[in-house]
Amino acid sequence: MTALWSYTGLILFPILILLGIVMRANQGGVINLPPDRFYSILTLHGLGMAGTWFVLGMASCNYLLNRYASTSLVGNILAYILTVTGVISLVIATLIGKFATGWYFLYPLPLYKAWENWATPLFLVSVAILGTGWLVWTVSMLISILRKYPLSRALAWHHLRGIKEPAVPPFIVILTATLIGIFICLLTGVTLLALYFGEYFGWMKNDALLMKNLTFFFGHTLVNELLYLAVAVLYEIYPEHGHRPKFKTTWYVALSWNVTFLVVLFAYFHHLYMDFVQPTGFLFIGQIASYVAPIPAAVVTIFSVLAYTFRNSMKWNLVSFLYFYGVLGWAIGGVAAVLDATIVNNFVLHNTLWVPAHFHTYNLLGQVFFNLAFISWFAEKVSGAPFRSGLSKGIFASLLLGGWGFVIMFYLSGSFSIPRRFNLYPQELLLGSTLAKVATVFALLYLLGMILFLYGASKRCVRAFSR
Repeated sequence: MTALWSYTGLILFPILILLGIVMRANQGGVINLPPDRFYSILTLHGLGMAGTWFVLGMASCNYLLNRYASTSLVGNILAYILTVTGVISLVIATLIGKFATGWYFLYPLPLYKAWENWATPLFLVSVAILGTGWLVWTVSMLISILRKYPLSRALAWHHLRGIKEPAVPPFIVILTATLIGIFICLLTGVTLLALYFGEYFGWMKNDALLMKNLTFFFGHTLVNELLYLAVAVLYEIYPEHGHRPKFKTTWYVALSWNVTFLVVLFAYFHHLYMDFVQPTGFLFIGQIASYVAPIPAAVVTIFSVLAYTFRNSMKWNLVSFLYFYGVLGWAIGGVAAVLDATIVNNFVLHNTLWVPAHFHTYNLLGQVFFNLAFISWFAEKVSGAPFRSGLSKGIFASLLLGGWGFVIMFYLSGSFSIPRRFNLYPQELLLGSTLAKVATVFALLYLLGMILFLYGASKRCVRAFSR
């Protein structure tokens, strides 16, 4: 199942990259897409990327969880079937039905008749199918953990009281906190979809502010949680490449992830600074949470990785390089996010390309690096054949140079107030078109790295099927 998830993700990801390249090429004036086609691609690209890396993060955690507790094969298979079904429905709704609200499908956009009439209900059904599969998978993994560890032990509360025994691996602490957060996000998504269906069939009229809060609580928080899935795996695998003991759960690791679990639920408020009807206190909570959330998870992890690496005779290969430089991408993307989440900066930056700059940084150069590190580790494990040095260098150089060149164009665009979500730039914003052309070239280099990775990993993952 882990090999199957890996294959599926590695096939979907280059396709979704191509959709992103098409959009940047259109913004650069290289091609000319109709607006409805551009925004339907934008919708599929955003949701597809988030969903692909969510399921790969879940699959990697599910695989490693078997070191500590027995997981449910039925839950894993059911999640895969529903994910594939949901993805097919989503592709039909966007590329054929031209559903084009963006990943956030903010109320009341899905209820407009700007696309095929059947596209809206099919889109909502596809999100419901995906959410159902992921909810089943999340619950099954939580049950597996709680059968082995009581909740207080799984969250390492005894470490907060200075009690070191029984020892709980950091992987279990991080995964438990993350799965609980995912469970809350998915329940919020169910509520949101129920309200949409209620208004679509004429049973009720929704409140726009409530719908926006539910949308961002669901989407923004889930994107953060899927990054934490990859971080949990980092704690488990990265120490295998050094000559020091594995990471251990200390009081500050336990504290950091328990705080992160709570605080990250409120960070989404920074997306509602300009909604003047939002209660003012929530906006202050959003800024404080945005500042506090990175400190426990990111800072503790960054210093843990640096301390482990410093003066350690590390085994540097594709896996360890992806993890180390993935932490770098996560850190820089996080700093850029905090800058945007500061209220005085947000008025200038938020509706510019600075926003895709920061989330592409900690996704393309952070979370994706983490997940690729797991897949390469897994592929080598099941095949017994390490990646060749030349292939590893080619993959890593393409991903690193292509990825950073791509996101730097976003940062420059945001610094010059180039707006986001534009399919074409007017004469006054020709700098945006120039930077988009350059970004397209770097994106093609990143795509080359992914194709090389797919080649190397797929050759090795096929051993899992043959066994």
